[in-house]
Amino acid sequence: MAKTSAIERNNKRRRLAIKYAGRRARLKAIGNDRSLPAEERFAARLKLAELPRNSAPVRIRNRCDVTGRPRAFYRKLKMSRVSLRELANQGLIPGMVKSSW
Repeated sequence: MAKTSAIERNNKRRRLAIKYAGRRARLKAIGNDRSLPAEERFAARLKLAELPRNSAPVRIRNRCDVTGRPRAFYRKLKMSRVSLRELANQGLIPGMVKSSW
C-alpha cells in the first residue's frame, strides 16, 4: 500500500488539472498562434507560467486504484499487476482465468 500522502497529493493534482484545464488550453492556444504578435504570445506564456505547477496534467502519476502502487500500472484496468493478479486469483474479475498450458 502506498503512502496516503502520496495518493492524496496525486488526487490534488488531478483536481487542479481539471480546474485549470480550460484556462491552460486557452493560454497555450494563444501562445502557439503564429498569426498573433510576439508580445501577445509572450504575455500568454507568462500567464501560463503563473498558473500552479500542479495544475499541469504532466505532473499526474498513474496509480493503482486499489493499492496506490505507482508502477506496473495497467491503464485499461486502472490497477497494478500485483492487485490484478490477487483479484484474478480470488475470482473477482469476470472472464479472467489463470493460464495453464
